[in-house]
Amino acid sequence: KLRRVTLGPAALCCHYISREKQVRQLLNRSTRASLIHSQGFENLISTGFRLHQLLTSGQIAFREFLKSEYSEENILFWLACEEYKKIKTAPEMISSANRIYSEFVDSEAPRQINIDCGTRENITKNISQPTLTSFDTAQKLIYSLMARDCYPRFLKSDIYQGLLRRNDSR
Repeated sequence: KLRRVTLGPAALCCHYISREKQVRQLLNRSTRASLIHSQGFENLISTGFRLHQLLTSGQIAFREFLKSEYSEENILFWLACEEYKKIKTAPEMISSANRIYSEFVDSEAPRQINIDCGTRENITKNISQPTLTSFDTAQKLIYSLMARDCYPRFLKSDIYQGLLRRNDSR
């Protein structure tokens, strides 16, 4: 059984302790691994194995890849937004929205995400009265960026190729 450990301020991201088991679960079928390797991202969406599935069940390998490319803020922001959407109380929403804003959206953010200035300005304008959808546009932009840019490179990466080799040797 995997144990969930919260890292960073207010559960911005989760890390699973049993890495090897997580990776095995992600690529436990060589047909899935072959499918990921041989088809483009658009085809993967139509077959049901998409970036969203990778982000929710196999994020460790993808996160390692993003870290190696100095773009880990993308997945951290996406995960923070997913946690934010689960918030039930207004005080918690305000606190969490401000953390996400200062960590990822603010022009001086330590892990500033790459979004257009209109989206950034809209979030900034509304941050004093956040809603559950406050970060939706930015989250969609970051998801699209990962889908069209990071994910295809991940499929060609040494990290992914190592997973394929390990899976093929089983």
